[in-house]
Amino acid sequence: MDSIPAKFDDLPDRRRFWPAKAGSEDEGLGMLRILSPQIVADAARTQIQTGERVCLNWTLDKLHPPGFGRKAFEHRIKWVSPGVAFDDEYHFNPQQSSQWDGLRHHTQPAPTAEDPTRRVFYGGTTAEEIQDPNSARIGIGHWARKGIAGRGVLIDYLSWAERKGITFSALEQHRISLDVVLEIARECRVEFQPGDIFFLRVGLPKTWDGMSAAQKQAYSEQECPKHAGIEQSERVLRFIWDNHFAAVASDAVSFEVYPPLDPEWDLHHHLLAGWGLPIGEMFDLDELAQLCQKLDRWTFFISSSPLNYAQGVSSPPNCMAIF
Repeated sequence: MDSIPAKFDDLPDRRRFWPAKAGSEDEGLGMLRILSPQIVADAARTQIQTGERVCLNWTLDKLHPPGFGRKAFEHRIKWVSPGVAFDDEYHFNPQQSSQWDGLRHHTQPAPTAEDPTRRVFYGGTTAEEIQDPNSARIGIGHWARKGIAGRGVLIDYLSWAERKGITFSALEQHRISLDVVLEIARECRVEFQPGDIFFLRVGLPKTWDGMSAAQKQAYSEQECPKHAGIEQSERVLRFIWDNHFAAVASDAVSFEVYPPLDPEWDLHHHLLAGWGLPIGEMFDLDELAQLCQKLDRWTFFISSSPLNYAQGVSSPPNCMAIF
């Protein structure tokens, strides 16, 4: 934490914070390096009380058919020894279900003005480096070595909206204001801490399960689908930086409202490519919200183990919340 500017206003360049050596483990971790042994130990000590737990993973084929022209999930069961034992084969794009967007997922404009069309990934990593099979720079494997663990915090926007009589679809361009996020945090007596993993419940499972097969097909065929999510703004970036979150996630398709209502503040460009902050999408937060409501607790211990593949771009979260 000592090497991380305390406030958003202290950043010498608010679009990017690339302090680590190119190709190093620290660069590959991005903001996950906030999760020191002390922060993880404190989270375990304060959050694991009842032993109740819930996993936050949608089924791998849930968003079917997938959007953006992505290949659909396939699962095959095969005899490995006929009459004796089965194996199975999985073919899937992690973006069809719950996933962490890794640092290889999104670009931003290069920091120099020599070529305004040139774009780079976190740390200045180039597309050529990512496509090089011998390069593991900023690959998801860096996250897999120690996993993601710490204190999770849930902001349940869906339940708040239902109490207020606000109706919306998670697959429309519905903007969630930071003011509402802060209001919910106050109602739930949540005080954010450095290293927190921030979860925002928008309600995609409810929307998706209420759609017909024809509606799901129509969604997948859109060139530019619409998604509910948190607002894009400088103040949201300030909120995320000043609280020193280690990661953010939601049950929405894109975490932020999409298409961007204010492209200047596109959060994927700033968080992933700019700060190295993981973005989780399409997590299943319904049972988590029910347990939080039952216990009147909106914080918990989080454990997530991304796939251990050095060159990976994204990964299922394999995520569990423990109370």
